Amino acid sequence: MTSPTRAELLDRLRYGKVWDVVIVGGGASGLGAAVDAAARGYSTLLLERGDYACGTSSRSTKLIHGGVRYLRQGDIGLVRHALAERNRLLINAPHLVHPLPFIIPARSAVQRLYYGAGLRLYDLLAGASSLQASRLLDRGETLAALPGLDPLGVAGGVRYWDAQFDDARLAIALMRTASEFGAICLNYSPVEGLLQANGRVCGVAARDVESGESFEIQARVVINATGVYADAVRRFEQPDSTPILSPSQGIHLVLDADFLPGGTALMIPETADGRVMFAIPWEGRVLLGTTDTPRRDLPVVPLPFAEEIDFLLDAAGKVLLRAPTRADIRSAFAGLRPLLDAGRGAPGGTAALSREHAVLVSQAGLVTVAGGKWTTYRLMAEQVVNKAAEVGELMTLPCATAMLRLAGGEPEDAEQLSQLPGQGIRLHPAFDFDEAAVRYACRYEAARTVEDVLARRSRALFIDATAARACIGRVGELLAEELQLSSERLEDLISQARTSSNQFSCA
Repeated sequence: MTSPTRAELLDRLRYGKVWDVVIVGGGASGLGAAVDAAARGYSTLLLERGDYACGTSSRSTKLIHGGVRYLRQGDIGLVRHALAERNRLLINAPHLVHPLPFIIPARSAVQRLYYGAGLRLYDLLAGASSLQASRLLDRGETLAALPGLDPLGVAGGVRYWDAQFDDARLAIALMRTASEFGAICLNYSPVEGLLQANGRVCGVAARDVESGESFEIQARVVINATGVYADAVRRFEQPDSTPILSPSQGIHLVLDADFLPGGTALMIPETADGRVMFAIPWEGRVLLGTTDTPRRDLPVVPLPFAEEIDFLLDAAGKVLLRAPTRADIRSAFAGLRPLLDAGRGAPGGTAALSREHAVLVSQAGLVTVAGGKWTTYRLMAEQVVNKAAEVGELMTLPCATAMLRLAGGEPEDAEQLSQLPGQGIRLHPAFDFDEAAVRYACRYEAARTVEDVLARRSRALFIDATAARACIGRVGELLAEELQLSSERLEDLISQARTSSNQFSCA
């Protein structure tokens, strides 16, 4: 099936239609809400100022998990909900989500039993959704499963199971799923204000970045799903509104696989800043993270602070057989977590704030979903669409997403890809991504820039920034062919991609 062109989608905004639901934000919560609303049968429009998942939603730890550390905080409800949603994602997106074993190393027999008891509770909370029972490991079993672990002081460990996913690819799957149900999803379409009539929010003012054209779009209800920028959208309606978020920055480093060979992830339950540290096999590399740094300035592209990089390298050096250095970093990236404000100054800093979400309705009827994490995106979407239907006085329709298979991985996808030129012509030996996949990203996945292709349709920039930089020119040429770009536009996109590649590099 041929996807509508961007021009055709923009035409739909010019008809003066009143949409049932307009969603601001194309990250996990916004895309999830678009799938939910469209699957119920509501006319749905999603607008994203950049690319889908270009912010926090493509910069996660790549885990679909219940949250082992939340057990220590006593947040049993969050863990139970997350484990149920983990099971749903394994069923609904098996092409993107898969089980992954983790080991927590113990320094004593007592510590091993302590961790084992906590993970036994984790198993019990999962119930029938448990992937596999956790198990106590002796010293030999622990070191055999984690050949990159420094054996000094290791007395044993505990193995448990969670799930891993590709965050940006799941976002694209949600966009495609929403579109298949009739939603219109547009990236590079920032919302610049809210429309109001008779004291009620009745739509949005938006702009198409590529053409500069502005639109006034009417809606029965508007959902603010902009992650860490939710307070900024709330201020469109109420400039003096009290902030509801205390954002936190977390960074990740990507290392070569030989730092932690094998298919098992390492989890250190507590670092100096109170967070867990993960070393996870991902895309033929090792993903190391994460930090927790309060941040108020909310840059569009957050960058790792030097001290955060040093912190992770130091923490990893204390547990890995081979201590990583800056020269070993293939890629580094930062994301901003939209943590709910627990009164500003909660004990323990942002690491102590809840990852649970909230659905708020303003006096003028703007519906905001705030907080949350990737694992619970579907539950968040169900709750915010329920509330939006109530606020917008829409027909009550049931949620249909609990057992909804997400787009991608079907035979027709492979068939469409096989018909495109460039099959088998790889962009770089470091990546399993060919020229046909670039064309596919443009035609079927709404890629509009070189960075879209290298950061989110493939994960090249996240895997190896230097190797990705070498692909920029050829990706630009393919993009120009597919999107009929002018030479000036192509030059701009190549320049932007080079800047982006530098932002992923620690060189």
